[in-house]
Amino acid sequence: MLALRIVEQAFRLIRLGVLARILMPSDFGLLGIALVTMAALQTFSQTGFHAALIQKKGRATEYLDAAWTISALRGFILFAILLLAAPFAAGFFNTPEATSLIRVIAVTSLLQGLTNIGVIYFQKELEFKKQFIYMASGMLADLAVAVSAALILRSVWALVFGVLAGAVVRLILSYIIHPYRPRPRFDLSQVRELFGFGKWILAIAILSFLMMQGDNIFVGKVLGVTMLGFYGMAYQIASMPATQITQVISVVTFSAYSKVQDMLPSLREGYLRTLQLAAFISFPLAGGIFIVAPEFTKLLLGDKWMPMVSAMQVLALWGLMSSIQGTMGPLFMAVGRPDIPTKIAVLRLLVLGALIYPLSMEWGIAGTAWAVAISAFSTVPIGYHILMKRVLSSSRLHFARDALLIPFIGTGLMVLLLSFFSGEDAPLWQFALEVIGGAAFYFTVTYLLDRLLKCGLRDNLRSVILVGLR
Repeated sequence: MLALRIVEQAFRLIRLGVLARILMPSDFGLLGIALVTMAALQTFSQTGFHAALIQKKGRATEYLDAAWTISALRGFILFAILLLAAPFAAGFFNTPEATSLIRVIAVTSLLQGLTNIGVIYFQKELEFKKQFIYMASGMLADLAVAVSAALILRSVWALVFGVLAGAVVRLILSYIIHPYRPRPRFDLSQVRELFGFGKWILAIAILSFLMMQGDNIFVGKVLGVTMLGFYGMAYQIASMPATQITQVISVVTFSAYSKVQDMLPSLREGYLRTLQLAAFISFPLAGGIFIVAPEFTKLLLGDKWMPMVSAMQVLALWGLMSSIQGTMGPLFMAVGRPDIPTKIAVLRLLVLGALIYPLSMEWGIAGTAWAVAISAFSTVPIGYHILMKRVLSSSRLHFARDALLIPFIGTGLMVLLLSFFSGEDAPLWQFALEVIGGAAFYFTVTYLLDRLLKCGLRDNLRSVILVGLR
């Protein structure tokens, strides 16, 4: 899973680096409108069946056909709705040229709905090597088609064709790489049972959409499509390292926690090691993005993207908090308490809704980024307190010291060091030295601090590496 995320981010950086110099920010904004429209419908029709099947004890094979049938029907319905609603969605953003983009992108809903339901066993049975092949193949197709089409067409359609290519490859590969063959079958009792757990996943998905995409909708509607292009690019880059690493951990730990959901000591040990690993990786990545954002943007994307730098720096802080919050959700769901992250998400959404308009009107996309960041900062301590008290029955300070203290200190010292050397007009070789030197400094500081404080970070990392090499 870690390799998958590294490959994904490498492909995404290559894709952004090439396409950002060929296409305009408004092109990315148009694609953002199409994707947000599709994501809205997909989110509000989420069944949560995949998560329910993973959380359910045992193989749960008898539920697969019913889950696949609902998924296929949902895909067809979403496809039809997007075809009809495309002009209205484009009109909402005052961009009629987005109509045709939305209609073509709608095909991906159809393809996703027909995907082989058997691929959920890659997560349920911790077969992540197959998950890597399945997902990475779609990413490679997206990259190859998008870049090739951009060089020929030099228009937003290159991005659309890349998205479609990835969806087609994943659909075909799902039936090649897993032997299960779903058949249309509707069992009302099974659907009701799965939805008993899935309804909370639906609620979380809707709230997450409003939090994750609400800012994009707001920027596209109020600040315009070009600002949406800037903001979307800043969001992709700033959230790329911290949240993607956490997604790796979340996917793996949800499956693992579900297998030991009745064993409190194992849950405590597993969460401590997970939180420690997430903090060790996400803290320096977020701090590094914050300090080198001007250099990174100018060198990789070019001068025309510089207006997004301040938003990217703020969103790096948001990514840091989201990475910590992302370690909690899988544990809540694995022990059968998806209602807790749902309630926390409601509070986070209320904070975001109260702040996004005044801050955006005052500081543009940087203000939008601040609204998103503050909403995350306001809810992480609450979620952490509930997790420690109601689920793990453990000391909050003990977990914070062993998991967060060393990465926090190491990242702070690294940021101070890089601030003396970074500069917007630095050449590429200097930027590379800063990144390598900052990473080396961080690893040295955390190693020395762990020897001094004996928090178990080295043992945790050593065990993860050894298991990964087997």
